[in-house]
Amino acid sequence: MRPSLRLFGLLPVLLKSVSAINIFVSHYQGTVQSLTLTPTSGGAYTLTANSTITIGGQPSWITWDSPNRVLWIADEGNSGSITSITAGTDGSLKKLGQCSAPGGAVANTLYANGGYIASVHYGTSLLTTFKLPLSSSSRPLQQITLTMSAHGPNSRQDAPHPHETVVDPTGAFVLVPDLGADLIRIYTIDPSSGKLTSCGSSVQTPGTGPRHAAFYGNKTLFVANELANTVNRFSVEYTGGCITLTKEQSSNTMAGGKAAPSGTKVGEVHVHDDFIIVSNRRDLSFSPDDSMATFSLDPTTSAMTLTGVTSSGGTYPRTFQINKAGDLVVIGDQTTANVVVVKRDVATGLLGPQVASMRIGIVGHAEEDDGLSAVMWDD
Repeated sequence: MRPSLRLFGLLPVLLKSVSAINIFVSHYQGTVQSLTLTPTSGGAYTLTANSTITIGGQPSWITWDSPNRVLWIADEGNSGSITSITAGTDGSLKKLGQCSAPGGAVANTLYANGGYIASVHYGTSLLTTFKLPLSSSSRPLQQITLTMSAHGPNSRQDAPHPHETVVDPTGAFVLVPDLGADLIRIYTIDPSSGKLTSCGSSVQTPGTGPRHAAFYGNKTLFVANELANTVNRFSVEYTGGCITLTKEQSSNTMAGGKAAPSGTKVGEVHVHDDFIIVSNRRDLSFSPDDSMATFSLDPTTSAMTLTGVTSSGGTYPRTFQINKAGDLVVIGDQTTANVVVVKRDVATGLLGPQVASMRIGIVGHAEEDDGLSAVMWDD
C-alpha cells in the first residue's frame, strides 16, 4: 500500500523531533533553564529557549541523573541548598524538592548507585553527604570539616577549598581535588550506609591548586590545576584499601607551550575516547574570547599531547561537556553568560566551528560569582 501524503508530510517533523537535543543551564541569578538544539538543513543548528524555573540562591553546578531524569543543583550562596528538578524529554522542568545545606557548594555527585549525593563547599571547607531522596527536612548524613597544616604559597590558599567530587570507575571511592590545600583527598564509600571515610590524600606541588579531575579508564587520572594553569596525568593503583596516585606527566594548556597570561585560570577537564579537553578561563587567546585546549592520549601509555587550541566562544568558560556521541561540545561561558555549541571531530578530537550560541540571563562580571554557572547535555 502506498504511504499517504499526510504521512510523508509528518516525516520531517518526526525526524526533527528525534534529532533535537536538550541542554540544561544554570545561572547564578537563581534560575535553571532548558534549551533545545535542533539540526536544520546544511549542517546548521538552531538553539531555542524552552523551560525556565527559579529556585533561588546561587545555582553553581548540575549533576544529571539520566535514568531517573532528575537534575541535582548545588548552591554556592551563603544560605545553601540542594535542589532536585525533574526534566521531561520535551525539556520541561519541574521542581521536585529542596532542602537546606551548608553554603558555598560548588559541585556535587551521586554515588553508591545513586542512593546518596556528596557536595563540596569551597568557601566553608566542607564535604557533605545526604541520603536520597531528599525532603525539606533532610539533614546531612555527614558534614566533614577539611583542614590543612599551613597557608599555601598562593594568596587563595588560606584554607582548604575543595572544588569537585569525583567517583572512581569502580564506584568504591570519592576523590576531592582541594585547591586550597594542594591535595587530592580520597575517601572510601560504605555502600550500605553511604558514609565516606578518608583513606589518605595525594599531596600536590605547593601552589598547584587542583580544581577538577577526570578518569581515563581506571588506571589514569587527569587533574586540571587552576593556580598552576596545568593539567597533570597520574597513574592509579588500588592498594591497601585505598588509591595511590603517581604523577607521570604535566603540561600547560597554552598553544605552543607558552606561559599562561596573568589572570588565566584553568577550569575543567573532560575525557572522551582517547582525548581530553581542558578549558582556559580569562586567557583571552581569541580576544575577547577565551580558549579550549585539546590533547590526544596514547592508548597504551596514556601520555597526552596538545593538538589544538580553539575559541570558547565567550569569556570565562566555567563548565563544558562533550555529548555521548562525541560530535558536539556545549560550553558555558560564565562572564558573557552565553551557551556555545561547537562541532567536534570524533576521529581527531579537535573542536571545530561554532554552530549555535545563546545569551542566558544577565551577563556577569570578571572574577565574580555571577553570570552563567553550568551547562549539561540531556544525554
